[in-house]
Amino acid sequence: MNPFDVKDALLAKHAQHVVLIHFPIALFMVSVAFDFAAQLTKRRTLAVAAYYNLAVAAVSTLPVVATGLLAWQFQLEGQKLKGILLLHLVFGIASSAMICLIWYWHFQSRRTPGQALPSYRLPIEALAVAVITITAHLGGFLSGVNISG
Repeated sequence: MNPFDVKDALLAKHAQHVVLIHFPIALFMVSVAFDFAAQLTKRRTLAVAAYYNLAVAAVSTLPVVATGLLAWQFQLEGQKLKGILLLHLVFGIASSAMICLIWYWHFQSRRTPGQALPSYRLPIEALAVAVITITAHLGGFLSGVNISG
């Protein structure tokens, strides 16, 4: 495969997942940083920035999950999952669910005037960052990035 051939890059059986995954990760982590900063400084603009980053992160998890499942089907022809690949799938689904749940909390608080965000969201956002980090680490092993030598 030629690294400069656009057709090969776009049609590789796993390439789309590897490329798309960076968007929800970055958007969610920036959203969490904005949310923590908004909580500390009480600045509404930071809370708004957190909300919009979170909304795009939640939406962008959908094609990431879809392309991950397609990569499993194409690369492994739907074999039974085990080991790191199974862990990556479980943590990936958990990551996506947590991002969407946190977005839903923010959405509900914006929809109902005067309703404050739940205070327990910040530790859960931090936990979601940890789950996403584990998922990405496992994905690095699957892609060969984290293999020593």
